[in-house]
Amino acid sequence: MSPRKIILGTILYPSGHHVAAWRHPSTQVDANIDVNHYVRAARDAEAAGFEIAFISDRLGVPRSREEALRRIDEWSHGFEALTLAAAVAMATRTIGVVATASTTFNEPYNLARQFASLDLISNGRIGWNIVTSSLEQESDNFNPGPDFDHAARYARADEFVDAVKSLWQSWNPDGFVRDKESGVFFGPDAVKSVDHDGPYFRSKGPLNVIPSRQGRPLLVQAGSSDAGKALAAKTADVVFTAQTDIVSARGFYQDIKRRSSAAGKNADDVLILPGIFPVIGETRSQAEDKYAELQNLIQPDVALSLLETYLGDVDLSGVDIDGPLPDLPVSNSIRSRQALLTEFARKEGLSVGALARHIAGARGHWQVIGTPDEVADQIEDWTASGAADGFMLLPPTFPEGQDDFIRTVVPLLKKRDLLNPGPQTGSLRERLGLPSLARNRTDAVRNRA
Repeated sequence: MSPRKIILGTILYPSGHHVAAWRHPSTQVDANIDVNHYVRAARDAEAAGFEIAFISDRLGVPRSREEALRRIDEWSHGFEALTLAAAVAMATRTIGVVATASTTFNEPYNLARQFASLDLISNGRIGWNIVTSSLEQESDNFNPGPDFDHAARYARADEFVDAVKSLWQSWNPDGFVRDKESGVFFGPDAVKSVDHDGPYFRSKGPLNVIPSRQGRPLLVQAGSSDAGKALAAKTADVVFTAQTDIVSARGFYQDIKRRSSAAGKNADDVLILPGIFPVIGETRSQAEDKYAELQNLIQPDVALSLLETYLGDVDLSGVDIDGPLPDLPVSNSIRSRQALLTEFARKEGLSVGALARHIAGARGHWQVIGTPDEVADQIEDWTASGAADGFMLLPPTFPEGQDDFIRTVVPLLKKRDLLNPGPQTGSLRERLGLPSLARNRTDAVRNRA
C-alpha cells in the first residue's frame, strides 16, 4: 500500500506570518490591499499541488498599547474574507478556497446564502472556517447581543451551523428539470421545508441558492478548547489547529478522532491540519540566519501587543517583561491559544519578553528552522506517527517563504510519494478524499491512499 497522501494548505497573509514581515526587504509593503498578491500566492500553491488556500479574517482593529498602534499588524487593514475569496476563486481552477466567517456577528440565512453562492461560483471549491469571534474590539462594532461568554458563544455556534446546514439542504439540484417545452423549471421533489426555530435563531427557508457539485461548502473549525473540540468533532470536515510539538499534536489528533467517532462520524472523514511555520535555508546555519534577520526587525511594543491578543486580550502593562508570565484569568476569547502559550512559556522557562518574541513568527504554531530535508523529515514524521493528516503552511514572508517551501520541500515530499502530483479535477471534497454530499448523486471516489 502506498503511503497516505499529505494534504497541504497555505494561509494567505499580506507580507507574511512573521509580525515584522512587512519590514523585510523582500516583501511588498502594500500587499494587504493588492488583490493580485493573494491571487499569485493561491495560483502558485495550486500549481504545486496544494488543496487549500485559507483566508483569515477579524471584525475589528486589535486593541494595542499606544506605542504599537501605528505599527499594528497589517492583516487588520485588508480585505473582507468572503469578498477576497470570490476574487481568488475566480482566478484559480482547482485549489479549494476557505474563508473565515463568524457565528457571533452574523445570521445563518445570510451566511448560508453567501457561502452557497461562492460554492457555485467556484464550481464546488469553497470552505467555511467557522469562528466564534469574541474580542472586545470586535463586539464594539455591533449592536448588543445575547451573553457571549465562552460557553454561550459555542452553544450559539453549534445551533448556527445546524441552521446553515439545513438551509444548504433546501434544494435537490437534480430536481431542476428546466424544461422549456412544458414550462416546468423544477419538480416537486426539488425543495424541502427547513423551518428552523431554536434558542438563538429562526429561519423558515428555503435558501434561494441551490447546492454546488460538492453538496455544501467544506466546514473548517479551529477551536482547541474543550468546547471547540466538541464543535469540531460534531461539525467539521477539517480541523485547523496550533500544536508546538509532535507529542501534543498526536494527543490532539487522537482526541478529535475519538470525539468524531463518538459523534457518529467516520473518523477518517475529519482531517486534522496543524499549522507549520518553516524557515528554510540551504544549511541549518543559513536558515537560522534568515530567522534572526526577521527577529531583528521586531519592534518590542508590537510583539507585546500581539502577545496580549493571543493570551486572550489581556493587559500586560506593568508586568516585568524580563520576568515569568504571571498567572492570568481564564480567557473568555482565545482560550485554547492562551492555554497553549502559557504551557509553552512554563515548559521552556521563557520570560514575558522572550515569549512575545517567540510568537512573533509562528503565533503559537509549530515552528521549524532548517534545511529542506530536515523540514520534509519532520513533516513525514508527524504524519507517519498519527499527529496530522497534513499541514497549513504559514510562510514567514510572502512570496519568498512560500516560494522556498514550494521550490525545495514540495519536491522532496513528492519524491517520497507523500503528495499528489499536482492540480486535479473535482470538487474540494473530492480533492480531499471526502465523501460527496450531493443529493441523489454517486458518492465521490476516494483518492486518499
